[in-house]
Amino acid sequence: MDFEFSPEQQAWGDRARAYVRECAAKPGVQIKGADGTRFVDTPEKRGFMTDLAKGGYLGVSWPKEVGGLGMSHHYDYLLNEACALENAPAVGKGIGIIGRSIAKHGSPEQKAFFLPKILNAEIEWAIGYSEPDAGSDLASLKIKAVRDGDGWRISGQKRFTTSAHFGDWYYLATRTDASGPKHKGITMFLIDLATTPGITIIPMHCINGERTNEVFLDDVWVHDSQRFGDEGEGFRIISEALDFERHTLFPHGVQQRIYDKFLEWVRTTTRDGEPVRNDPIVRNAVAKLSVLVETAQLHSQSVLVLEGYEAAVAAAMNKTVGSELFQHMHNVISEVIGPLTMLRTDAEGELCDGLFELIHRAGVILTVGAGTNEIQRNIIARRGLGLPNPT
Repeated sequence: MDFEFSPEQQAWGDRARAYVRECAAKPGVQIKGADGTRFVDTPEKRGFMTDLAKGGYLGVSWPKEVGGLGMSHHYDYLLNEACALENAPAVGKGIGIIGRSIAKHGSPEQKAFFLPKILNAEIEWAIGYSEPDAGSDLASLKIKAVRDGDGWRISGQKRFTTSAHFGDWYYLATRTDASGPKHKGITMFLIDLATTPGITIIPMHCINGERTNEVFLDDVWVHDSQRFGDEGEGFRIISEALDFERHTLFPHGVQQRIYDKFLEWVRTTTRDGEPVRNDPIVRNAVAKLSVLVETAQLHSQSVLVLEGYEAAVAAAMNKTVGSELFQHMHNVISEVIGPLTMLRTDAEGELCDGLFELIHRAGVILTVGAGTNEIQRNIIARRGLGLPNPT
């Protein structure tokens, strides 16, 4: 398996990172430990995405017929990593997840309306998957969509909908048929959050500082033109989108940046008059962490060179390894540095803008988002190892 980038790809990646660095230097763009989120939840971060669009860096791997450049997924990977390494917002759900789904499953009208806006960073998306009784087992969702004339009536509740409080459109999974297997009868809709009556959004704050939301839909009517994909085939669309999400939302660059900050601290700090870097216990911890970070990078890159089920398995492995590495990194770093790693951005004596404290809180969230790691291990077992489904 070849993990090397071509000279052309490396040169493009260098240009992308230089451009990202320039755009991320503007006030309000950098991710701070106090807020913790890499989503585009402020005007400043949204402006960063507009800058990326102006620079021609969004949707480079999309097919040319839908406005992309038709380049390989390697270039999306390089851009995602550049944003992570430069502490900038993530490229986002529109480009990395929903746009791809619309390009593949959307109607001609949906493609014509949404895809140019996504490429120009003109709209933000919220994803409506989880419910009070349907999280990792997403096929158990209960929110109902019932035929009503030339449209649908939708009623029910969603939970953990990140971005709903600032998103423009809702990528919503509903139950349209409960008579058959639970994986069937799920249908997707695209809903305008700003203008559609009957939607109530209530904040839910996570321990990593990120705001997510509960969303209540009370007899919400949408036209059938807002149905996305074939009726009853939503779970297949969701599964494809989740494979995209497990890769695009877990860039290796965040782990690398944390490790680099830790290594810099070890190299430059003295304790009791002696350089920390000379302590054999510290050197052993740094070496072991270096191996794990390098392994995580290889997991991340493996998704690029695989296709179909193999890529889905690699994405599940990447998500599991990457998210659990955050927890391990904090354990190692806190053991070496001490209680300073528990200070947030605005605390006296904090380190690296509260970065080490942030990963302590964020590590828990990351093992749950985009499907819990237990679910990822099931995917690896069934698709990768061919083990039977539990009875």
